Parts: sequence; C-alpha cells; structure tokens
Amino acid sequence: MTEETDLAAATANVHAIVPILGAMGLEVIEAAPGRAAARIPTGPNVNHFGVSYAGSLFSVAEMLGGIIGGFFDVPGAIPLVKRLEIDFTRPAMSAATSRTTLSDDEIARVQAETLANGKSNFELLTEVTDEEGVVVAKTHGFYQLRVMG
Repeated sequence: MTEETDLAAATANVHAIVPILGAMGLEVIEAAPGRAAARIPTGPNVNHFGVSYAGSLFSVAEMLGGIIGGFFDVPGAIPLVKRLEIDFTRPAMSAATSRTTLSDDEIARVQAETLANGKSNFELLTEVTDEEGVVVAKTHGFYQLRVMG
C-alpha cells in the first residue's frame, strides 16, 4: 500500500485475501502508515439475540494488523497475528468500527529489526466502537512482521 491509499481497492484486496471478511461486509475506512480503521455493518454480523456477533467484533479488530503491516517497507515481509486478547465492554447494537495506530518510532524499530533479523514483533491496541462512539470492545494484539521465503 502507498501513502495515498485507495480505500475501495484496499477493501477489495482484504476481501480477496480473507474472503470471510467480504462476507461480513467489512470496509476499510482508513489505511495509512501507522493508522488503520475498518467497519462492519450490523447485518450479517448479528447473533442469535440481536447484537453484534463476538467473532465479527474480534475480526474487525484483528485484521487491522494486516492493514498496518502493509505499510512496512521490508521486501518479502508479511504481518502475522500471534495472539489477540479482547475485552467485550458493551453489546454492539449497530455497525462497529475498529481503529488503531502505531507510532513512527515503532514503525522504524520494526522495519530495522525485520531487515536485520528477518522478523520483529509489534503490538497494537484497538478500540471497537458502535455508531454512537461507545466503546464495545478493546483488543491487545501481538503481531509479527516476518520475511517469508
């Protein structure tokens, strides 16, 4: 991805790489170095009692590591999720949006370490909010940028 990301193309790319995210109706709404956000609509992400399905909330947060990872300038490197912890704070009764950031210093550290060692770990904190801005979940993700092949 470049600094001038076409969000429709980014969304289509995510759907091609992870088709279930397309079935969820996930939309990339921000994609820039150190910043990522995605949104899922209410339907088809509703569970048996009318609120957002926990797995959908997990997915909209977890996938941001891939968006952030797409901006690292390390040939052949891909982002991998190693672990993700989630706290569901309130039921989501509407569309849900996840957002995360990674500092310039952390981006530089991860890039340098990956270039030197073939891999580097990084962490992302994400908030998932409903349409009114209420936090419905928080995640702490542990990712790795790894040169493959």
